[in-house]
Amino acid sequence: MTYYIVDSAVFIMRNSNLNSSLMITVPSIVDELKSRDSMLCYYLAKEGGLRVEWPEPEMVKEIKRKAEHTRDSEELSKADLEILAKALEYRDRGVLITDDYAIQNVALQLGIQVKPVAQKKIKDIIIWQKKCTGCKKTFDKGNICTICGSSLKKKRKRIIREKS
Repeated sequence: MTYYIVDSAVFIMRNSNLNSSLMITVPSIVDELKSRDSMLCYYLAKEGGLRVEWPEPEMVKEIKRKAEHTRDSEELSKADLEILAKALEYRDRGVLITDDYAIQNVALQLGIQVKPVAQKKIKDIIIWQKKCTGCKKTFDKGNICTICGSSLKKKRKRIIREKS
């Protein structure tokens, strides 16, 4: 049996193609649902069997480590970290449903199967770095250059081609 670990995009885009009884999400996803329609879609899915589960703390730590490695940690919200942790728990019997590219980038690094809702799936895994707009030095993180004080801009450090 395949479970669908669902991000907020499923409710925001009102994707009703999934069997609610096979859907799993985390409590913090509700914080990302802003419209009445997305909240209604969420509550209808709950009535249909959507399971809301807390992620295992060890899995959250693993996700944070991997997100630091890919440099996606600045892009990921608490809900993003938790949905990734839940997907990691179900890695062998689940599919993560999300449109978020940072989530997909971390998920693919961890061997989590990903399916988008409305966007295209990412083709490559990217390791990010920051480059100073002034002196052009590169950094792993931060927003301001510690050398010249200029702002840092995110850029690709390395691309790992995804096997099709």
